[in-house]
Amino acid sequence: MATQYQNVVVMRHGDRLDNFEELWVMKAERPWDPPLHQDGKIRAFCTGQKIRSNMDFPIHRVFVSPFLRCVQTAAEVVRALCDVADHNGESNVLSSNSEFVIIDPSKVKVSIEYGLCEMLNLVAVRAAAAPKDGDFRFSISQYESELPAGTVDNTVEAVYKKLPKWGETLESARARYVEVVKALADKYPSENLLLVTHGEGVGSIFTELNKDSTVLEVAYCGHLYAKRNIQFGENQSFTAGEFVYEKQTGIVSAAK
Repeated sequence: MATQYQNVVVMRHGDRLDNFEELWVMKAERPWDPPLHQDGKIRAFCTGQKIRSNMDFPIHRVFVSPFLRCVQTAAEVVRALCDVADHNGESNVLSSNSEFVIIDPSKVKVSIEYGLCEMLNLVAVRAAAAPKDGDFRFSISQYESELPAGTVDNTVEAVYKKLPKWGETLESARARYVEVVKALADKYPSENLLLVTHGEGVGSIFTELNKDSTVLEVAYCGHLYAKRNIQFGENQSFTAGEFVYEKQTGIVSAAK
C-alpha cells in the first residue's frame, strides 16, 4: 500500500464590517450576515500568501461556511493561492485588486459547506441581528459569484445539505465542526484541504487535537494546520491515521 500525508488547514474569517461600523446593523437587510471590512480583505489575502509560502504542500480544495464574511475571506485566500506569481513580502501587493495579481483558477477548487457555518444560537449570532423567524435565507448562487471565476466546484455533495436548526447548543455545534472536518477529509483523502469557518470552528478543532488545552481566543484569519497519514489500497480504498496537530497562527490557548 502506498503511503502519503493529507494536510488540512482550518481558518477563521477576516475582520467583519459590523465590528468597525456600529450603525451598519441598523440599516442592513441581512444584519446577521456582515461582509468583510476592507482590512479583513487585506488580512485574508495576506494570510493566503503566507499559507502558500510557508506550507510545504499545495492546497487543492477549499470548503467555506455560507456566511458572507467567510465566502469573501475564501475569495481573497484563493486568489493568493492561485496567483501565477509569488508576491509574498512585496509591499505593493497586499490586495487581490492589485494589477500584479493574475490567477490560474485551475489550481484550487472551492465549495460552500453548510456544516462549517456559524453556531446558530445567541452565543454567536447577536440578538439584535438574528432573524426573528430563524431563517437565514442564504443565496448560494449569489455568494458563489463572490469567488474567483472558474474555481467553484458545483459537483461536490455537501456534508450538510442545509443549515443546522436555530438554537443548537454549544456542545452540538462543536461536535458538528469536528464531524464535518473529518467527513470532508475522508471524502478527499488524496487532496490537501483549506476550511474557512468561524472562531468556534477553529477552536473546536484545536481542542479536539489538543485535549489538554482550552482556547481563549482565535484572531481574525487565525488558523491551524494538522496532517494524517493515508495508505491507499486497491479500487480507491484507503486507511487513514489520526490527525496530528502541527502548528497554529493567531490562536491563544491555555492548559486546562
